Amino acid sequence: MQLNDKTPIVAIATAAGRGAIGVVRLSVPAHHADVVLSTLFPGVLLEPRHAHLLDVTDAKGALLDRAIVLYFPAPASYTGETVLEIQAHGGPMLLRLILRSVLEKLAFIGIRIAEPGEFTKRAFLNGRIDLAQAEAVSGLIDAVSEASAQAAARSLSGDFSRRIHAVGSLLDEARALTEAQLDFPEEELDDLMADEIIQRMATAASRIDELLKTARKGAVLAEGLTVALVGAPNVGKSSLLNALAGEEIAIVTDIAGTTRDRIEHWTAFNGVPLRIVDTAGLRDTTDVVESKGIERSLQALKEADIVLALSDASGRVADDGDALKRVEETVRSGTPVLHIANKCDLASESVLNELQTKGAIAISAKTGAGLEELKSRVLDLSDMAGGTEEVFLARERHLECLRCAGLHIRKALEIADSGFGMMELLAEELRLAGRSLGEILGEMDAEGLLDIIFSRFCIGK
Repeated sequence: MQLNDKTPIVAIATAAGRGAIGVVRLSVPAHHADVVLSTLFPGVLLEPRHAHLLDVTDAKGALLDRAIVLYFPAPASYTGETVLEIQAHGGPMLLRLILRSVLEKLAFIGIRIAEPGEFTKRAFLNGRIDLAQAEAVSGLIDAVSEASAQAAARSLSGDFSRRIHAVGSLLDEARALTEAQLDFPEEELDDLMADEIIQRMATAASRIDELLKTARKGAVLAEGLTVALVGAPNVGKSSLLNALAGEEIAIVTDIAGTTRDRIEHWTAFNGVPLRIVDTAGLRDTTDVVESKGIERSLQALKEADIVLALSDASGRVADDGDALKRVEETVRSGTPVLHIANKCDLASESVLNELQTKGAIAISAKTGAGLEELKSRVLDLSDMAGGTEEVFLARERHLECLRCAGLHIRKALEIADSGFGMMELLAEELRLAGRSLGEILGEMDAEGLLDIIFSRFCIGK
């Protein structure tokens, strides 16, 4: 897609499959509005933002459906262009026929099927939303928990963007004071102006730190946490997956090696989305299929944000020190490994006391004992225990931009602490910090980045 692409576009905007209602959406430049309306619905005067029950016909004039039609003239529309929505009955074939009819009738103006995310990309390019809000649209669609949906809604409303703008304003003020000194080098920098520059930079640095802390939580809500269950065969990994999921996801038997491939399931702890990966039991085996499953288990360890290493508290399945060592060698550096002693309902009091002194969490996937403590520990490790009430949706690129902005501000403060001897460097660090914040909102020329972001959207959004 080109940034200046003004070609009329159309797409089915509802999810694939049958439904009560299906939407075909058009976005066209304002100068095409009259010809589009007169071609698709001749003789009808459409009132903006009012529902009209109209006949939808094919290119030969045959009736396809009676549909609700909504007309949003530019610039007060989702994309900033003229938008038309045809809300028909939700049969996949019917929607495809309506889409084909629109393409055939409006071929003379060059209309084409929209690319993924193109409606939202046009909203960004036309100034209806900034880039952080555009990404929040995708986050709202992809939300897998109530908390992640609420966080995406906060970002879409502009909460995240307003905080970024507030920090950017502090940097602009500090930079303006610095540039003023560069414009008049013959004048000494008085203490009052120096204090104002430092105060603004220090406040900006503090707010960046606060934003980073909140954004990390937002990134967890957006991307979810990957939690890998590992351990010897028959320690109860699949039983724990089922207990955490609240349903029978994995097959559970007394036969060692029942799980031969990784099984994944999304769930949520206090609104925090988690992708739980049940892995094949780690052991030496000559079985080709089971060996492949163990290879995939080790790959899951490399991808995990948190690892739950299970053992059997009842003693019926012997601990495998080599397997645990293999786990610790495989996980990424810094990945927390929680030691989980399952089947505590079958363990003696003395064994449970010994496990607790070693820092293990005693649980029973069968009875549910200890599961709340386990969930709490997982949330603590992910820094999500404090709740998500004020969290906004964030992505990894947002975190990187915030970290980069904070680094430049700290460098600027170091220059100021040295006595303002290098004002040009100070101004440059402030400019780079502002640029990093601008990248979050899309205030830069980066076509490649935009294509990557919007390609993740569904067609019609």
